[in-house]
Amino acid sequence: MTTRLTVREAFFDFCRSVGMTTVFGNPGSTELRMFRDFPDDFRYVLALQETVAVAAAAGHSLGTGGATLVSLHSAGGVGHSLGAVFNAYRDRVPVVIIAGQQSRAMLPTRPFLGADEPAQFPRPYVKWSRQPERAEDVPAALAEAYRVAMTHPRGPVFLSVPEDDWDRPAEPVPAREIRTDFTASPAALREVAAALDGAANPVIVVGAGVEDEGALPGVVELAERTGAPVWISPLSGRSGFPEDHPLFRGFLPPVRQHLSARLEGHDVILVLGAPVFTYHVHSEGRVIPEGARLFHFDCDPATTAWAPVGTSVLTTIDAGVSGLLELVAKADRPHPEPRERLAKPQATDPIDPALVVETLRERMPEDAVIVEECPSHRDLFHARLPITRSGGFLTTGSGALGWGLPVAVGRAVAGSGERIVCVIGDGSTMYSVQSLWTAAQHRVPMTVLVLNNHGYGAVKALGRRIELETVPGTDIHGIDFVALARSLGCDGRTVTRAADLDAAMAEGLAHEGPFVIDVRVAADDSALYAPEAR
Repeated sequence: MTTRLTVREAFFDFCRSVGMTTVFGNPGSTELRMFRDFPDDFRYVLALQETVAVAAAAGHSLGTGGATLVSLHSAGGVGHSLGAVFNAYRDRVPVVIIAGQQSRAMLPTRPFLGADEPAQFPRPYVKWSRQPERAEDVPAALAEAYRVAMTHPRGPVFLSVPEDDWDRPAEPVPAREIRTDFTASPAALREVAAALDGAANPVIVVGAGVEDEGALPGVVELAERTGAPVWISPLSGRSGFPEDHPLFRGFLPPVRQHLSARLEGHDVILVLGAPVFTYHVHSEGRVIPEGARLFHFDCDPATTAWAPVGTSVLTTIDAGVSGLLELVAKADRPHPEPRERLAKPQATDPIDPALVVETLRERMPEDAVIVEECPSHRDLFHARLPITRSGGFLTTGSGALGWGLPVAVGRAVAGSGERIVCVIGDGSTMYSVQSLWTAAQHRVPMTVLVLNNHGYGAVKALGRRIELETVPGTDIHGIDFVALARSLGCDGRTVTRAADLDAAMAEGLAHEGPFVIDVRVAADDSALYAPEAR
């Protein structure tokens, strides 16, 4: 005879079976019954705003490699969170979102805090969305949501649960698993392998899918076997290739004509785990150089469908690259010239942002994880601070601000003591500054490095591209980030002179618990996406 449980018991039993025992959230009245007899082996991580809850859950997922549960409050809480849901969807992060709903008996009267058509609200930026028709269907719906979230391409899912469902009877969810890797047909792999073998000058472009799908070792081997230089795709949310490797060339810009120019001279282009291509500003020109052939590996049918050029191969990256390695011959191609190491800038005031990044490079622990959200200085950051190991770098490829700080907190909660370093702009910080409270409550080992140029520097720079010398609403003054951090429980230090930078960096990286360094940097952002930017 099947054991009868409550919906709540069956729900938590399933979560326990798949390792989802950390819950990020911001509670409300429609979630209270979910928390009755909250299990002792579960941990609830309180966020002070729902964007923070979802983004921190995403950071936790990126740290553990699994899905993370996040609890939101009805329609209002889901609405607050949607910027982070958008980022999780674009960056393929498996977050299982549970939202409270008023009781089923109240729904026909459109009650206070009720969600109209809750399953439609977060679409199209979730992979799966549902409010079950019956209370007893909630545990099975959760199991389906989890499996969808963890199937490539991974991403957020959404389940709405009326508050009175939790106490209703239900049956346990049967144990089962899904093997999610898949690969292309042998004929497709042979076609790509033949193109690489016959190429005079092939090149590889890697995206977030390489690291997300655990394919980095195979991609390094493929690059070395073919002698192909490697670029990272525009606005990638991960690294995807060791940036100190002789074959690494840099970061492709999100501008069509500049991107195509970087690939000039290559006759075969292999894109792995990235769109073809992500652009930020409009420009004319070819997607790829004339005469070049492009092959594209990705696990998402939608991404392969809209690619404007080349031949797309639907495959998970590790499986596809493993298949290529069985077919591609060893090539004898000379390595490209080493990338020039940029000189450390002078210690001048106001502080050069490049000096901040160089000082961080010199001081940063070997096992530290970088989380970056500094749009004004992203090109500069990547040119000066190479990411050399898998899992060592996180950012967002989608661009909705407010992601970096809570992602850093969630990644720190998931960690085993390694230092998390969040390099972030002053504008970005204010989207989700509440994250610092959660960081302080959990005493996470996190250093927040605020590159404070007193405004939305990236917006100003993009304005200059279209000859807007003055862009309204882009100046931010009067915020004391260290005082704000201290009010939320974090220590910190303000740096206004280059002579004080190294000591502040040393203090912040060694501090037990979270620490904020507010560095007042020069506000020269005119080089954003310039042709010569790496």
